[in-house]
Amino acid sequence: MKYYSTNKNSERASFKEATIKGQAPDKGLYFPEMIPRVDKSLIDSIEKLSNEEIAFRVIKPYVDNEINDADLYKIVSETVNFPIPLVKVNDNIFSLELFHGPTLAFKDVGARFMSRCLGHFIGRDDNSKVTVLVATSGDTGGAVANGFYDVPGVDVIILYPSGKVSPVQEKQLTTLGKNIHALEVEGNFDDCQQMVKQAFADEDINQKLFLTSANSINVARWLPQQFCYFFAYKQWEEKDRPPVISVPSGNFGNICAGILAKQSGLPVHHFIAACNVNDAVTEYLKTEIFQAQTAVPTLSNAMDVGNPSNFIRILEIFHHQFPDLARNLSSYSISDEETITTIKEVYEQTTYMLDPHGAVGYLSLKKFLQTHPGRKGIFLETAHPVKFPDAVEKVTGKKIDLPVSINEIMSLEKKSLVIKPAFESLKQFLLSDS
Repeated sequence: MKYYSTNKNSERASFKEATIKGQAPDKGLYFPEMIPRVDKSLIDSIEKLSNEEIAFRVIKPYVDNEINDADLYKIVSETVNFPIPLVKVNDNIFSLELFHGPTLAFKDVGARFMSRCLGHFIGRDDNSKVTVLVATSGDTGGAVANGFYDVPGVDVIILYPSGKVSPVQEKQLTTLGKNIHALEVEGNFDDCQQMVKQAFADEDINQKLFLTSANSINVARWLPQQFCYFFAYKQWEEKDRPPVISVPSGNFGNICAGILAKQSGLPVHHFIAACNVNDAVTEYLKTEIFQAQTAVPTLSNAMDVGNPSNFIRILEIFHHQFPDLARNLSSYSISDEETITTIKEVYEQTTYMLDPHGAVGYLSLKKFLQTHPGRKGIFLETAHPVKFPDAVEKVTGKKIDLPVSINEIMSLEKKSLVIKPAFESLKQFLLSDS
């Protein structure tokens, strides 16, 4: 399997090369030259297979022979060694809970897989040193920090918007130390993402550092997110009636992985991009015109992205044909007021506790089902409610019990360097220790 750049101006790369580089030299995103079809036997017998076996068989064609089968099986086993349950909320709506990993967020899957792949590749060359540079709007930072913590040969630098991540999220990415460095940017997520992109394009930096990205632009972060959709179908009882799946969407890596899984043969009826008021894609599906926005802060902060990087990959899947895209994808924009109301109503009606991102996914799915009678669906609950205590506890009136892992880090000292939302500030930091 080779990977081409979405900008179509770079040489094709192997999985190893694409993982280590992160972004193509022409600043495009790597995309597989073909979408492999999953074996029909995997779909037909999925209930009998272990999650490890499913993950291995799904990812093997994308990795090809870059990692031997025994090592790849070990990597996927360590990636998915926590529960990913499908929970009934009401008769028509189910929650795929992706928050049972070490940092209580869906990004644990991609971050764990990528860190182990990169460690595998770098570990074969004792002289190699890689700097992982990543921007986060919330959960990516904690998942990447946890996944790469103390990995030999890898330094991690995380940029996050000051005051725009939750207290738990901030502790997860600022308290580890060692090879994990947190930069607190006095701006928004788009500022952080733009600074990271500029760093990858800067000659001075690239002469002194070997940079790669752990954002979902990296194929090793993006591709394994398919696993969760296969695990959802494994637990879906009505196999003859494939689900509608609603995905809280910010940078669009997760939903893109789901759509890729569908294109490879996973039975899914339809996808919904559940957005907050940062709704560039929602508007695109109405107008066929994509207009990047300035990100607006919301309760569902991990989705506060005005110019989602991975949307170009969704366009690639559908060969930039809008009618094909529109048949497979719908989108809704949900306000903070609707988010709060949804958390309250669902808890009062079912005792199920949503986090703000899950609430956006739930309400988007509910709206779709109201106009498509007879359908049932799944929304992705992407983060544990404990990460958003102010919003969730206020509207439910219930105190959220802190998991042991969170209790341990909340008393730790935050360690971050505050910088201006200007590329020169980041460049100065990167070159200061090189």
